[in-house]
Amino acid sequence: MSPFRPIGHSHSGLTRRQVLKMMTATGVAFSSWRLGAFAQVAPATSATPAPAAGPEGKIQRAVAANVTAFPLANVRLLDGPFLHAQQLDEKYLRQLEPDRLLHNFRVNAGLEPKAPVYGGWESVQPWIDIRCHGHTLGHYLSAVAMMHASTGNPVYRERANYIITELQACQAASPDGFISAFPDGQTQFDNFVAGRRVTGVPWYTLHKILAGLRDTHLFCDHAAALDVLAKLCDWAEAKTAAMTDAQFQRMLGTEHGGMNEVLADTYVLTGHPKYLALAERFVHHAVFDPLAQSKDTLDKLHANTQIPKFIGFQRLYELTGKPEYKTAAEFFWKTVVETRSYVTGGHGEQEHFFPTTDFAKTLTSAKTIETCCEHNLLKLTRALFAQNPTAAYADFYELALYNCILASQDPDNGMMTYFQPIRPGYPKLYCSPFDSFWCCTGTGIENHAKYGDSIYFHHGQDELYVNLFIPSTLTWQEKNLTLTQTTPFPEVAKTSLKIKTTAPAAMAMNIRHPAWCAKATVTVNGQPFATTSQPGSFVKLHRTWQDGDVVEVDLPMTLRQVMLPGTTDTVAFMYGPIVLAGKLGTQGMTPGSDTIINERNYGQPLNEKIAVPVLVGDAGSLLSKIKAVPDAPLTFVTADLGKPQEVTFIPYWKIAHERYSIYWKLAQA
Repeated sequence: MSPFRPIGHSHSGLTRRQVLKMMTATGVAFSSWRLGAFAQVAPATSATPAPAAGPEGKIQRAVAANVTAFPLANVRLLDGPFLHAQQLDEKYLRQLEPDRLLHNFRVNAGLEPKAPVYGGWESVQPWIDIRCHGHTLGHYLSAVAMMHASTGNPVYRERANYIITELQACQAASPDGFISAFPDGQTQFDNFVAGRRVTGVPWYTLHKILAGLRDTHLFCDHAAALDVLAKLCDWAEAKTAAMTDAQFQRMLGTEHGGMNEVLADTYVLTGHPKYLALAERFVHHAVFDPLAQSKDTLDKLHANTQIPKFIGFQRLYELTGKPEYKTAAEFFWKTVVETRSYVTGGHGEQEHFFPTTDFAKTLTSAKTIETCCEHNLLKLTRALFAQNPTAAYADFYELALYNCILASQDPDNGMMTYFQPIRPGYPKLYCSPFDSFWCCTGTGIENHAKYGDSIYFHHGQDELYVNLFIPSTLTWQEKNLTLTQTTPFPEVAKTSLKIKTTAPAAMAMNIRHPAWCAKATVTVNGQPFATTSQPGSFVKLHRTWQDGDVVEVDLPMTLRQVMLPGTTDTVAFMYGPIVLAGKLGTQGMTPGSDTIINERNYGQPLNEKIAVPVLVGDAGSLLSKIKAVPDAPLTFVTADLGKPQEVTFIPYWKIAHERYSIYWKLAQA
């Protein structure tokens, strides 16, 4: 019996497409969202000997980061919506059984499975041909490793250890180091090499497994995970060695996740240049070349296929210094965020980028804003911030964190959305716990395990950055300093930062003045320090900090309207960084009707047509007719504006199990 099988859980019996530690001592750093989150790196144990490992890894990056995120283990969430989301994720992670996720890995290795496989995307289904069996195990490894770092709870490390031991057994039974849960083993990889038609997304799936191994090594200080990772990367190198560059580029036309990023990370962790060479072979030039020339060629491309490539391009810039990688990553981010995103920070329809003139056409779709895309876009945002710590990156991170990531979780049971519909009058639909396992289930369990990773950054020992207003405690061990952030944000637009230190500490504290706040006021120990009218910047407090010092920040929020791009008659509303959604009731919904097993039916189960109010009046007078509800934080109601009825607004991230609308049609009186 599995040591992790929850008591009382019944099996379905059913056999995706769908680094890392910021290296502070010598300036070596990983700039994905996993920056600085790791324990020390253990020596490689792969068959090919590598130089002795230092705690910062083996490779000095070519381009130094400007700021470093604190290790995930140094930040603890305090009571608030993000801690609630993390705790729901913890509950779900403990419900999932490693042996069920390992079922097909053991079968492929010729070993007896210990539990039946999960359903959905982890099983062979007549309605699915994307062949991503095993992707969830990779995500699960990353999630439990990060949750171990985020909470210190040893149960997550134990689960990661158990899975690594099982994967070692599978790899030992493999003649060439290959491990997978694909029902046809290496067949699809062989098809790539031979130029035959491929079913599914094998490299995409393998990337999740590789990333899970990497994260287990880094977050759980697990040397054996690096060994399995290196051997699997060796298999990938051997499998593709005979392919010409033209053959390789044709192969990259199929979704392959962040293979370039994880191979680059493996290069840093092992010191073997062959992994960097393979990472650069995974540069998809049909996508990379035009973006490296600042040309937007994203129309009709599958969105989540592309975003991980650009995370990898940024990673390759850090390691090689080649400027074209930097240009491509920055231009891609700017293009998606500034011209291709909805008010929430999300993007895409039917999983694809659409022409920037087509926003209005997408209002009929229930398949907008794929959660995986926001997961990956925030990874890229975090990497770019580390290189260039501007408030614009932190502002977007906050926007998408609240209105895409926090909004993607069922606040009652922790399940996740695949899409977040823009269609007026549609509800969010959530995955089932044991028979879905979409790509967004995988990224979802990671999302809520790492909320502490982007609240605080630092520049050496001299500067601290406070990017997000999330209740939390930061331990800065090198300065013998603890910072506790206490805040009811966003219900109240204030935060308090209290210093605890064993000795006076000289440093600058940089506090983000968000673009949505016209004027920010900062006090230190009750005395005025600064008032700034420069939204989209950082307020710098440079002083010698004493034990007990308290910084208080007032960040007034205002109601504002944001037009749907390309329109003059379709509007959304925000309060500070919070997108507001209108509550439209539960017509046609029954308990559980928003839980979906089959992603292919997404956007169809609740298609009953309902009446959605319009807003009657001039665009210039809308805000004057929307009033805050007394004693109900972040709740607003229209007054003589909504027809045929008035509308009550609450934060979009709080909407669950009911119909809603974010965008509203305007009509003349």
